[in-house]
Amino acid sequence: MKLIRVRDYEDMSRKVANIIGAHIILKPTTVLGLATGTTPIGTYQRLIKGYEDGDLDFSQVRSYNLDEYRGLTHEDPQSYHYFMNDQLFNHVNIDPSNVHVPDGANPDADAACSEYDRMVEEAGYCDLQLLGIGRNGHIGFNEPDEVFSKGTHCVDLTQSTIEANARLFEREEDVPRQAYTMGTQTIMNARLIVMAVTGENKAQALHDMCYGPVTPQCPASILQLHPNVIVVADEAALSLCK
Repeated sequence: MKLIRVRDYEDMSRKVANIIGAHIILKPTTVLGLATGTTPIGTYQRLIKGYEDGDLDFSQVRSYNLDEYRGLTHEDPQSYHYFMNDQLFNHVNIDPSNVHVPDGANPDADAACSEYDRMVEEAGYCDLQLLGIGRNGHIGFNEPDEVFSKGTHCVDLTQSTIEANARLFEREEDVPRQAYTMGTQTIMNARLIVMAVTGENKAQALHDMCYGPVTPQCPASILQLHPNVIVVADEAALSLCK
C-alpha cells in the first residue's frame, strides 16, 4: 500500500485525476470503477478539464459504479446514476452504453445484484477502482459486519452513514435506508485501487484501514491484502498515521 501525502482537497483531487487520466491515456479501453459522494467531485472536475483540453478521450472507457440507493430510479436527482451524469458523464465523450450503475429501481434485490455481478465479471473486473472511505471504515456501502462481503448485495445502511449522507438530501428522513453495493471481493478484483481521503473526521478510519487488524468490522482493512493500492490523503486525514 502506497501513501501519498497531499496538502489539501485540491491537491488530492489533482493527483487522483492525474492517476486516472494516465491510466486512460495508457489504456484507452480502461474499465473504471467509480465512486460517488463529495470526495471525488474535484477529481471529476479535473477529468472533465482534461477532456476539454483534448488530453483525455473517454470514448472507449467503460465504467462500473460501486453502489446505488435501493428504490431510486436512474432519473431521480438523488440517485447515484443521476449524480454521475451530472458530475462527469454528461461532460465527457463516454458512450452512455458503457456506463453502468446498479439498478436501484429493481425491487428484486437478488436479481439486481446478480445481474450487476454478471456485467462486472464480463468486463473482466476493473482496471482501476476509485474509492473513498466512510467514518466507520466502509468502502462502497459495505458496512462493518461479521464477515467480508463477496458479490453485489443489498445492505442496510448504518445510522452514521445515513447521517453522513443526509447533507445531500432535504431531510434526513429522505435518505434511503438500503442500497445495492459491490462486495469487497469484487472490489479486490480490481487491478489497481486508488483511495481518496481528506479531513480529520476520516483519520481514525484511515489509520484502522492501514495499520489495524484485517477485520470486517473495518471493511476497508481488507485493502491491506491487495497488491496494488494507492492512498492519496491530506494532512488531516493522515494525522493518526505516523
